[in-house]
This record gives sequence, C-alpha cells and structure tokens, in this order.
Amino acid sequence: MKKRTYIDLSHIIEDGVITHKGLPAPIICDYLSREESRKLYEPGTEFQIGKIEMVTNTGTYIDVPFHRYKDGADLAQMAIDKTAGLEGIVVSVDTTLKVIDESHFQHVDVKGKAVLIHTGWDRYWNTDDYLENHPYLTESAAAYLVSQQPALVGIDSMNIDDTKGKTRPAHTLLLGADIVIAEHLCHLDQLTAKSFLFYAVPPKIKGVGTFPVRAFAEVERK
Repeated sequence: MKKRTYIDLSHIIEDGVITHKGLPAPIICDYLSREESRKLYEPGTEFQIGKIEMVTNTGTYIDVPFHRYKDGADLAQMAIDKTAGLEGIVVSVDTTLKVIDESHFQHVDVKGKAVLIHTGWDRYWNTDDYLENHPYLTESAAAYLVSQQPALVGIDSMNIDDTKGKTRPAHTLLLGADIVIAEHLCHLDQLTAKSFLFYAVPPKIKGVGTFPVRAFAEVERK
C-alpha cells in the first residue's frame, strides 16, 4: 500500500490578524466559555462554543466566480472536483520579482491542474510588509492561463492582482472562465519537484463567492 504525506499550505486564522489591507481582522471569542458551561452540565462536564466574526476574505481562501460575477457560481454551486484531488504543479518565480508575466507558464502543461505560484511572499505573513507591493499576475499572464485551461490558479502573496490600481484583470479573466483562484497560500517551497494532489475545499454556502479553506497537498511517499 502506498504511503502518503500531507503538506499544509494554509495560514493560521487568529484573532486580530489582518489578511487584506482595508478589511477588518477576525474577532474570535467564546460564545459559551468552559467556565459558563459548567453551570449547564453535571460536575466534570464542560464544553466551549466559539464565535467568529470575520469577512470571507480571511486567512487562506479561494475565490469562485460569484466573487466577481453576479451570475457566477457561488460556493454552494461549485462542484467538489473543482477544488479537491487536483493534480498540482508549482511554478516558482524569483523572490525579488513582483510582476509575473506569461513567460513563467509557457514551458509547463497546466491544463486541468492546480497551478500554484511560489513567490516566497508568505515569509512576510502577519507583517506590514505582507500588505504592500506584493507579487501579482499581469493581465497577459492571466489571459495566457485562461487559454491553457487550468482548474485552479493559486498564489502565496496577498492578491493575484496588482492592488495598487482599481482594475483586477486576473480575477476578471480567471473567474470569468470558471477557474478558481486561491490566495494567501504558504509553504509552496516544500512542493517544488514533487508530484502531488491539491485540495482546498470550502463550506457549501449559498450567496458567497470567497471563503477560507484548509489548503493542503497530498504527496506520495517513496
């Protein structure tokens, strides 16, 4: 029987940690504390029920077409095979590079795969540097990827688009072609030169186009 190992590609969601500049950090607290629960149960029995207030763009998350398009598929409409068990490929770029064009993808077969762009930007997670001047895809890179039909495109930086302007061509093109986007990935350096399957399954929520996921890779051990 083949042995498999799993590599976690998700950041930890913590109370007060900002994921995206301009959006609020999550508030994570007790709805029912262990201390209060003791009043409700027999001695020696206690529970904690948590409460989370957050925007859907928190932590490591995916974007589906509804995020950009009113008539696009939302989380409840997305088939599981769009984000689970995908053959994955890592495309690494120079860690000093901010503008990622189509030349980085022209030498690889991406059709039907999860294309994960390794920039190394995750090293700045939970710092002010993470929120500014991050690596991103050009419009021509997004257009090329659409032409090659990957299932999903992910990146380990704050946004797949350049957030200094007001246009979002990568989101517009990829989501318009029903290609899922994963942002704020991490630990992609552990996947270079490995064969793996990628998973990033969100809850089945109607009327929502973005939500945190536990993204991970399944790697076959030799």
